[in-house]
Formats: sequence, structure tokens, C-alpha cells
Amino acid sequence: MLFEPKDPNQEKDDFFDGPDIPEPVKEPKKPVYKPEDPDYWEEESEWEHLKPGNKSRVWLWLGVAVVLVVFVLACWMRYFSPYIEEATQYGYVESVERRGTVFKTYEGVLLPYKELTDTTRIYSRDFIFSVANRGDYRKLRQAQRDCRPVRVEYRRYHATLPWRGSSKTVITAVDSVDPSDILPPEFAPHAR
Repeated sequence: MLFEPKDPNQEKDDFFDGPDIPEPVKEPKKPVYKPEDPDYWEEESEWEHLKPGNKSRVWLWLGVAVVLVVFVLACWMRYFSPYIEEATQYGYVESVERRGTVFKTYEGVLLPYKELTDTTRIYSRDFIFSVANRGDYRKLRQAQRDCRPVRVEYRRYHATLPWRGSSKTVITAVDSVDPSDILPPEFAPHAR
């Protein structure tokens, strides 16, 4: 007979089945725990949490830290570190006033005595300043009323801050001065 009926209990011959091809063994998936699960902490060793997970992440955080430190230093140098300290200026107070909308600060203008007595150069500029405290403001106000010269000590910053005043120059100390000490003899009041 050409066609023989096969026994259902007999193994089926297949080209792909055979002893040379092993069947893949499926390993069970390892569960992924979240930090909220208690098993998450039992899996890792004592020092596992200290290992960096990804080197690029470490370099990224290091770069962010360096940029942040440079930014903080630049802001400190620009706004809080004066580039001129303990400087002095002599002159007459032209005006001093309290200004500001949100931050009330004391602002003023000083006419430097060198600019007033020098006839060889054109008058270049007034000395514009902010006052650090109320006591110095009162001294400047009194010197303006009495038309007396003053000696001021000041600091100059790279930039202004709203609560420090609208000028980069901040007066730190004010003293009254005898005009005969700062003016040339021909301009001193007792020479007339």
C-alpha cells in the first residue's frame, strides 16, 4: 500500500525536531523592586548604594557643581566685593536726599574741591554717591546747610544693589573739615 496509516502513539518525525537542537529554557524574570518595597533594600549589599551607577551621570553632576560654584563666585565678586576700599574725597555737599520706591536709600552729590579750584581743566564731573547709614546722612545734611566742606570715605562696587543705593559709590564715613586745611591759601576764608 502506498498509504499507510500512522499510529497516533508513534512520535511524529519532523525536520526541526531532533536531539541536536536543544529547546530554549526560559528563566523566570527577576522582579524589579522600587525603593518603597522592603525587598529593594535586602537585595543590595552593604556598599552597593555607594557605587556610581553611570559615569556620565557623575561627570554631569560634577560639571553642574563647578558651574554653580563659578556662578556664585562671580555674583559675589560683582555685587558684594568692592574693588575700591577706604578711599577719600574732599568737597562740598551739593545735595543729599532720601530716594526710592521700594528700598528707601540716601543719595547725594559732592562737588570735589580739586575740581572747583583747578582752572586749567574743564569741570569734569560731580561725585555721585549713596550713603550707607542714617548717621552719615545727617552729617552730610548738616554740612550742606552750613556750607562746610567734608571728607568722606567710600567704597566703590562693580554693580549696584537696590537696598544699597542707586550709585556704585557708597559712603562709609563722614568727617567735617576746616576749609583752610584743604583749599589753597588764596581760596582759604581767612586769606580774604
